[in-house]
Amino acid sequence: MTELCCKLSNMYYDNMMDFLTIDFETAAYSRASACSVGIVKFKNGKPADTYYSLIRPPRLYIRPDFTDIHGLTVNDVKNAPRFNDIWDSEIKPFLSGETLAAHNASFDMTVLKSVLNYYDLPIPELPYFCTCNLARRTWSGQKSFALSALAEKFGIIYKAHNALDDALTCGKIVLLSAEKYNTTNVTDLLSASGLELKKLTVSIDA
Repeated sequence: MTELCCKLSNMYYDNMMDFLTIDFETAAYSRASACSVGIVKFKNGKPADTYYSLIRPPRLYIRPDFTDIHGLTVNDVKNAPRFNDIWDSEIKPFLSGETLAAHNASFDMTVLKSVLNYYDLPIPELPYFCTCNLARRTWSGQKSFALSALAEKFGIIYKAHNALDDALTCGKIVLLSAEKYNTTNVTDLLSASGLELKKLTVSIDA
């Protein structure tokens, strides 16, 4: 893990790999039931800032099988802010002006769009791309493109389904892909891999 971080740090210290990674965990099958969010801001190819918050879902309930996945319980989120309490003051400013990346982006973008709709909040036109699709283009022979499988492939140790750890690992996959394609900015990386940016307000396809 340390060797990987040093390698990425040395290679991308002076480049323009500026982007954000985001991950949501949910309380139930409803995409509006976000119960935690993690965001990592990458500047010049390095993690520069992070944001994490538990979220009280609209219905104060977490399915037991979802707790088995992410470890969060009703007791964890009962005193947490609702999404609409932190969107304008905390999350939206953190996202402003940056390209988003998420692993299986269709899920996380649908969660974001759904929770914004639930609280009748305007949906910003956020550009994003999917790191799962990026990984498929970069390492086509890989048997699984789950974040945990990619982390194992590259020796990244993290706590799966912790929103902040997932977001950080997602960003490391972006940097490793950029290394593979010998690119130093997101525009060139997406061009080299044959991917295009999506827009939250236009599409929630991965």
